[in-house]
Formats: sequence, structure tokens, C-alpha cells
Amino acid sequence: MKIIETVKEMQAYAESLRIAGKKIAFVPTMGYFHEGHLDLMRNGRKQGDCLVISIYVNPTQFGPNEDLAKYPRDFERDRKMAASVGVDVIFYPPNEEMYPDNYQTYVNVEGVTDNLCGLSRPGHFRGVTTVCCKLFNMVKPHVTIFGKKDFQQLTAIKRMVIDLNMDLEVVAMQTTRETDGLAMSSRNIYLKPEERESALSLSRSLKMAKEMYNRGERDAGVIVNKVRTFIGDHPHARIDYVHICDTKTMKDIERLGGEAVIALAVRVGAARLIDNYVFGDPLEI
Repeated sequence: MKIIETVKEMQAYAESLRIAGKKIAFVPTMGYFHEGHLDLMRNGRKQGDCLVISIYVNPTQFGPNEDLAKYPRDFERDRKMAASVGVDVIFYPPNEEMYPDNYQTYVNVEGVTDNLCGLSRPGHFRGVTTVCCKLFNMVKPHVTIFGKKDFQQLTAIKRMVIDLNMDLEVVAMQTTRETDGLAMSSRNIYLKPEERESALSLSRSLKMAKEMYNRGERDAGVIVNKVRTFIGDHPHARIDYVHICDTKTMKDIERLGGEAVIALAVRVGAARLIDNYVFGDPLEI
């Protein structure tokens, strides 16, 4: 497994693969891997001849009072886990490679980023789309794999790829969950044992929303209120948002007709957790 730390080396290596007719699959990450990351990599292993991952905790997507400084990092642990699933290249750039002195250019995807985390984390998606655009230019992949856990992020990346005419396929994968249903996240390590039950209110409320939908409920407000009440009854849970949105526009809807997603953000102790369910999809909890 190759470890590359500079942009020039990454671009040169990617170009040599392309000239040789190799297909590059790419999984961007912020490291501190869990099984969800490894599932993305396993899919990437099937998608291309060369599997590249990036490990970079991107400062531009963190707000001034967020957890950039304490975000979990353990490169040696990540390196071993990546090797176990057949990763060919880890792109591991330092900040000065990604954002050199006098850096001034950002990518802003409008519309689909206005709601949800776009409201509660101003500037977050500008950081996400900027770093992903830069990584795509550095790694030069043919296909990139993202999880559906952050549905708004996935939607923004897809929108950017379409709008900027990027020659790149975006593959989406279902959320990987722990045995009790909690969506896997690097931030789960922040949870204290006594907070676990409150954290499970997210996935359990999604299951409740799915069951209401399957029984014929189409009033978004009724479902949202039921979910908010359920989560609010858990002692360590503080709701950031609960919305039902159109999956294409990420705008709130009043009634479920076309494809819709219920998206949650909840603070449980020191952890800010997100989860979602696209109505009509399977939900294995």
C-alpha cells in the first residue's frame, strides 16, 4: 500500500494510472475508521483497478465552536484497517498542501445546502464541497463512493459534480449501523455509556417514521411531531432539527408524494449525531 502526502505526487501517480488505462475508485474520509468506512472501501475495491482513499480532517468545514481540535485521529490504526480491505493508496496531505498561503478559492453549492445542516452549521457545506472538488482534482478518480448517512452532503456532492461537468460517477451506499441500530460515526466515541439509549432514539424514531409511512401517513407534520416527541423524551438528547424534505431540492415538504427523506440532527452529550431515512427504502434496524 502506497502513502502519498503531496499534491504533485498524487496527481502524477493518478495520471500514470489513467494513461495505463486503469480505473481509479476513490473514498474521501477524515479518518478514524469504522466499519462504515470499510464498507465504502470494499465497494470501491470492486469499482476500480486502483482504490485510493484520502485521510484529511478538513478545517474549512468546521465552525469556530465545533470539534476540529478534538476530532479523533489515529493514522497508524487507519493505515492497518485500510490495508485489511485492499486499499492501494492513502492520500494523506498536510494542511499546507491543501490550503497553501494566500488561499482564496471556494466552491459554494447553493439551494440544496440552504436547509438542515446548512442552517445549523453555516459555512459547513462550502468547506465540504471545496475540499471534495480539490480532492477530485488531485486524485483524478473515475468513481467516488459516499455513504447515505449524511444525505445532504451526498446531494450537494452530486449537484456539484453535475453542475461543474465533472467526469466522475458518484456511487451512494446505505448507512452502515452498529448491532443496536446506531448509525456508525467516528463521533460515536464521544458517547458516554449512560447516553447510549438516548443516541438510539435517532434510529428508533426513523423506524417509527417508516412504520407510519407504511400505514399510509403522508402528512409530514404529523410524522415530524411524533419523531420530535419521541426523541425529546430521552434525557440526554437535544434536537437540532427534524425535517422531511424533497430528496432533490432538500427543501421542506408538507405532504409525502414523490421521493422524500426524513433527516435528523441530535446532540447527545458531546456528540452531534445525524441520521436519515428515505421513505420507501429498506431500513434494517
